[in-house]
Formats: sequence, C-alpha cells, structure tokens
Amino acid sequence: MIFYIYQTQLFIKRSLCQQVLNHFDQQYNEELCGLAVLLDPHSWQYGIMLNRFSAVNDITQILQSQGFSMLLEPCPSLQCYIHPYPVRFPSQAHRPGQLKQYYLLNAASLLPVLALQVREGEKVLDLCSAPGGKALAIMQCATPAVLHCNEPDPHRRHRLTKTLESFLPHSLNSRVTVSAQDGRSFGQSEAGLYDKVLVDAPCSNDRSWLYSHSSQQGEQRLKERARMPVLQAQLLRSALSAVRPGGIVVYSTCTLSSSENHAVVDTVLKDCPEAEAEDLWEDFAVPLSKNFTFTSAHPGHGGQTLVPQPGKTWGPMFLSRIRRRD
Repeated sequence: MIFYIYQTQLFIKRSLCQQVLNHFDQQYNEELCGLAVLLDPHSWQYGIMLNRFSAVNDITQILQSQGFSMLLEPCPSLQCYIHPYPVRFPSQAHRPGQLKQYYLLNAASLLPVLALQVREGEKVLDLCSAPGGKALAIMQCATPAVLHCNEPDPHRRHRLTKTLESFLPHSLNSRVTVSAQDGRSFGQSEAGLYDKVLVDAPCSNDRSWLYSHSSQQGEQRLKERARMPVLQAQLLRSALSAVRPGGIVVYSTCTLSSSENHAVVDTVLKDCPEAEAEDLWEDFAVPLSKNFTFTSAHPGHGGQTLVPQPGKTWGPMFLSRIRRRD
C-alpha cells in the first residue's frame, strides 16, 4: 500500500546504533522487560490531528473511508484519527494562502496537552516548544488568552515558527508568541505569570536515538544522556517559578529512562515544598487505556509512563502533572 512508502523512506538509510542499543538493553530489560516495538520502526503507528482552523470535511471522509477512526479524547475539539495498522497518511505540502488541514504525529504527544487541561482565556507557557506539535494541540483544545512558545535553539525555533504559521490564522497572532529565552531562567524573568506551563523537556528520545546515524553520534548521545537530568530539573524548577500559585505544570519526556522521568520529578519536588504531584491514574490513564498502555513500574508516583505495545505502538511518553499550591 502507498501508506508504507513514506514510512519506509524514513529508515532506508538508517540502521540501529549498536552503542545506544547496548545501553537500551541494559537499562530497559531490567526496567520494563525490553521493548521490541522500538526496534521495529515498520510497526509504528501514526496519528493525524485535524486543524480546527481549516476546513477538514474532505479529509475526514477520506480517513474514515480508509479505516481510520477517531481517537477517544476528553477534549472534544481535539480531533485525532488513528489506524489499527502501521499505515501513514501522506504529509501535506505547503499551500500558499491556505492553512494546513492536518498534522502527523505520534498520538502519545497529545497526552501532556490533555493532562495540562487548558481552558479558554488562560495564560499558557510552552517552555520547550519546538517543533510545535504540542502548541498546535493546545490551540485545538482551547483558545488561551496567551500561548507563549519558547525555544532557544535558532534552527528549532525556525521550524516552530513555520509550523505555527502553517496551521494558525493571523487573527491569533496577538495571542500566540514565540521567544528565544533560555528556559532555565524563564521562571526568574516571568515569575508567576502563567496559569499552565508545559515542560516537554529535551530528553534521550528513545525512538530517534536508537537510530543514530553513526557510532560516533551514538557515543555522543550517550554522553548527553548522562547530563540530561540536570538540565531537565532546571527546566522544571523554572516552570514551577513561572506558574502562578494554584496553577499547573506538566512535565513530559519521550524516553523510558527513569533517571529522566520519575527521578527528575522527585528531585525537584524535594526542593519545592510549594509543589505537589497529582495522581493521573484514575482520572487520566484509566479512561485512555483502550488506546494507550500505561505501566505501573513506579507505583506510588503521580507520573505515568506510556509504553509502546504491538497494535498500540504509541510512545514512549512519560508525564507528570504538578500543582503549585496556593
């Protein structure tokens, strides 16, 4: 089928990086019994998030005719279609003068946005915003008074800007802004200004890092991995300073590494008595368990880890929702 062509092209020139794979096996076989799904990219499924700011009736009909179905979401305006098999809908080319109708993504990317529970008129900070998929998802869920998208890296920020321009109408330009600050110091310059803050932190992305282009790149990424928790903790502390008392911070990564997930959250909460993690199991994970597989590898923690499984290959994704006490 034509849907497999695009997916195959992504990996035709890439192979598994042995250095990262060895580290992966050592860590995850102990932690989560190994994940063959991540080693088989041709099994990966993809989601299609529709753009509520563009006419999508024709796309909806095409998706439904080809076996895609709506992903059950607690946010009615966030429409994402998934397929039970690893087929991929073609990317949409730039259309001069027209907004794009849909955005391709790993459906797990929607979970941090859903956990954030953005409401109309709120002030929202997306602290590590590039490439922009979660910012788009926020705007599908609600129309905040402010959505501040921060990205210090110039190349990633350029991609973020292009993504926002391709999906959001000009009428939202006054609400959606882009900045280039160091996220670690954001909380100092804009303390207590936001109702909700998303920290989709830089991490050792399991999906991409397993397919490093060379052994040298793999070795470099493993060195970076050792430094990640310090950066992630700094970003989370900054977010907790930027959110108002009573506000919400969601911390997320796309790795299964406990040192970048639960350990980061635990470290920061010990230093921030004004913050507390909320339980995401009953009200969040359970209602979504039809399409997503969450693990209880760390019982007693507020965060949830989404683990890819055959037929439900979404993730990996970790998320923790933290409330700053009034």
